Amino acid sequence: MIQVLAFYLFAIVTIVSGILCVTARNPVHSVLWLILAFFNAAGLMVLVGAEFIAMLLVIVYVGAVAVLFLFVVMMLDIDFAELRSGFARYLPFGIALVVLLAGEIVFAEGAWSAGGLQLSRTAPTPDPASVPNIQALGILIYTRYLYIFEGAGLVLLVALIGAIVLTHRKRGDVRTQNIMQQNMRRPEDATRNTQPKVGQGVEL
Repeated sequence: MIQVLAFYLFAIVTIVSGILCVTARNPVHSVLWLILAFFNAAGLMVLVGAEFIAMLLVIVYVGAVAVLFLFVVMMLDIDFAELRSGFARYLPFGIALVVLLAGEIVFAEGAWSAGGLQLSRTAPTPDPASVPNIQALGILIYTRYLYIFEGAGLVLLVALIGAIVLTHRKRGDVRTQNIMQQNMRRPEDATRNTQPKVGQGVEL
């Protein structure tokens, strides 16, 4: 009984937090609602026995991603009113995309329930009664899904390199700092000794 109550509590708070995260006018409040949604989603993962996923939600998403969002929102001067100006214009497209994704999920669930889809098994599935949750997940990732796991790492590496390249690209409208030129500059190039007459002042 208490598990059912905990499930509905976590589920309701997660849904409400997600809605408030999207509809909040203050971006800082949106990040705080997002953090609350992550915590309650971690509670749901604990209820279904996925302790590793719950730990990832708290450590990775709340401790790194959401806090990074919060710092970026608080430090950058972004006109969020201008960003929200096109919300009503793109609302039909967003609704159509949600309906399409929901239909794909229902179709995939129906195809899976109908059977006929056999996965290639390169390693036996661990027995959940004798193997802990985290150990069973590690066995699956590093045996059956090893190539997929490495492919995801390569995708993240390419995204990281692309972000660095886009950030450090040369722009013509911005004056950049040339460290080598500054280090090679001689004192006589930076200063000029003059002896002006009394009352004449310095000529620039």
